[in-house]
Amino acid sequence: MTGVRVVVAAGSALRRAALVRLLQDAGFEVAGQAGDADDVLRKVRAHRPDVAIVELSEPHIGDECVRVVRVIRSELRAVGLLLISRQVEAAHAAALLENGAEGAGYLLERRVTGVSRFIEAVREIAAHGSVLDTEVVTRLFGRERLDPVIGELTDRDREVLAQMAAGASNRGIARRMFLSERAIERHVTNIFDTLGITTAGEANRRVLAVLAYLRGGAPERI
Repeated sequence: MTGVRVVVAAGSALRRAALVRLLQDAGFEVAGQAGDADDVLRKVRAHRPDVAIVELSEPHIGDECVRVVRVIRSELRAVGLLLISRQVEAAHAAALLENGAEGAGYLLERRVTGVSRFIEAVREIAAHGSVLDTEVVTRLFGRERLDPVIGELTDRDREVLAQMAAGASNRGIARRMFLSERAIERHVTNIFDTLGITTAGEANRRVLAVLAYLRGGAPERI
């Protein structure tokens, strides 16, 4: 994907410059830079980028980020939004996902092990996909909320289901979990069978399974 325009927000000028350099080296057009929450909104509204990248590690951004996230996700729906944080901030994650996961991303710094992973995430969000660290999903929808039906899944099944909730395909799940695609297919089949999702098409079955996971209960039939 070429011609992707981004706005970069980070409280630290040094961190901001590093992100800008990485993105420009990868072929992205950096349309604007921001150093605080109000500046993020000004730059996003002015430039209407494909993706806004917001680092939460600095208080200049993090303290007001929930408001920024809600405005971007509700008023500027065409703009993808990637949050980067040192730890999971549940309020930020909830605001990011309350209008759906399309074009949304939340990555933890320590889990981004290379530049290529970061660049891949930006491209995925620009294409209206979603990139959610599994720790984010687990924090928002933890095991203590699981319905007894969800609880019948094996630990590995739940790991696969968490990856499905993060928007990953079977191939992507296999790569992330270092398993074969055939093994992932078996886990997905067991998830469908355990949850009683047998009549819908493949795409709808995945949606129903993810909804069951996020709600912590048995799926509604469609």
